[in-house]
Amino acid sequence: MAPTQDTLPPLSPAERSMLQVRQIYISPGHNFFGRHGKPAGAHPSLAVDEVECIAGSGLKGDRFFSHGPDYKGQVTFFSEEILEGLREHFNLPAMAGSVLRRNVITSGEDLNTLIGRRFALQGVAFEATEECRPCYWMDQAVAPGAEAWLRGRGGVRCRILSDGRLKRDAP
Repeated sequence: MAPTQDTLPPLSPAERSMLQVRQIYISPGHNFFGRHGKPAGAHPSLAVDEVECIAGSGLKGDRFFSHGPDYKGQVTFFSEEILEGLREHFNLPAMAGSVLRRNVITSGEDLNTLIGRRFALQGVAFEATEECRPCYWMDQAVAPGAEAWLRGRGGVRCRILSDGRLKRDAP
């Protein structure tokens, strides 16, 4: 059973995040996951202003919601700073963050430093389980060479530890 807000110990000051939410995306279906050897799917990534986080399940309305017990990727985070670097490196200034198929684009903190830690964002508790490693599909979704460029910068996969809502922060 997933922990709930009532069963979690309070977060220490080090576990409180300085992250800002810049974009939020959900998708009703998989375009790449489980599609090895097949063409990419065509499910949209929908930009939303806020999303409901359900402890142990994921983001309401997203393709990974209730994917499996204790799933490590109930929500994925990606850095706005890395997104800007990716756009610059591949000369794609208008590329939308949705192309990366990550749920939450953030700024203000190095996401890799969160791996293996709990953190809170807008009152919702998360556990950063591992890097969200880029796969070969990135070369198709972004540009040839994107998979290699993103190694070590692919964002983080997280479990949701408490119910709540994430909202886009004001720019």
